[in-house]
Amino acid sequence: MKEFKINKNDSGQRVDKFMLKTVPKLPKSLLYKYIRLKRIKVNKKRCEISQVLAENDMVEMYINDEFFEIKKNTEFLTINSSLNIIYEDENILIVNKPAGTDVHRGSQNNKETLIDIIKSYLYQKSEYNPDEENSFSPAICNRLDRNTTGLVIAAKNAQSLREINERIRSREIVKKYLCICCGIISKNEFIKTDYLKKCQHNRVEIISNPVQGYKKIITGCKVISRKNNFTLAEINLITGRTHQIRAHLAYLGYPILGDGKYGSVTVNKRMGIFHQQLCAYSLEFKLNSGGILNYLNGKIFKVPDTGFSLNIFWQNISPFI
Repeated sequence: MKEFKINKNDSGQRVDKFMLKTVPKLPKSLLYKYIRLKRIKVNKKRCEISQVLAENDMVEMYINDEFFEIKKNTEFLTINSSLNIIYEDENILIVNKPAGTDVHRGSQNNKETLIDIIKSYLYQKSEYNPDEENSFSPAICNRLDRNTTGLVIAAKNAQSLREINERIRSREIVKKYLCICCGIISKNEFIKTDYLKKCQHNRVEIISNPVQGYKKIITGCKVISRKNNFTLAEINLITGRTHQIRAHLAYLGYPILGDGKYGSVTVNKRMGIFHQQLCAYSLEFKLNSGGILNYLNGKIFKVPDTGFSLNIFWQNISPFI
């Protein structure tokens, strides 16, 4: 029998969600069976799958030891990379991610991921210790592609993680991007709706009409400057799908400069730019209801420098950032 005391970061979630995080080796089918058979109890009493845990609750698990043979990942402790911190408080961290850094581990198995750098930073500040947590670890709330730069929000505790994720879903956190597109975008401003589907080789496909298997995407675009067959544009990401900005602009005939997946190889080589000129440069909090993060309402965070090659334009973008 194993017993877990629910701490602040464990509380507020259902029993089954807590179990899936704490004992990931336990199959879902057995989890639900053991709850029915009262082999999983809360405060020595029978519990329901949907029961929400409170701080200081005791969860008892009468299950085989083999399911608990889990070694926590502590490789982040060897990381010494620094963070470009834009804002920090007791609940969240906003950092400026550089190009070439993965947000999470993927197929390349990059150990220097942004989330591991953040964990290392918080560990050194004594704000996170994996040995003291049952089910929680600091988490990133908005993802960026490996070679996209810009603002990323990380949650330091479970309550702020749930709230940030909900605020993003309800579009109370407005994310805006700057990018350099190949070609001249004629309209000064537009909002375009199309449909996207994930394909093989980590690519997406976009079509104009709704078809089963394709998800709706909505992208807003505002032109800032045009010159030398390039357009500097501000993008309002109304929906947030995989590779949406890069693929959508390419589909519309304006691929992002430096994009090796959806862009123009010829133009990229000519300009000598080989990572996409795309930056998540602004986060605006427009919070409609109360919560532990309501003090952020009305705040706007921006990157100090996009790192773009702006000499091809008449004007600098400093008024916009």
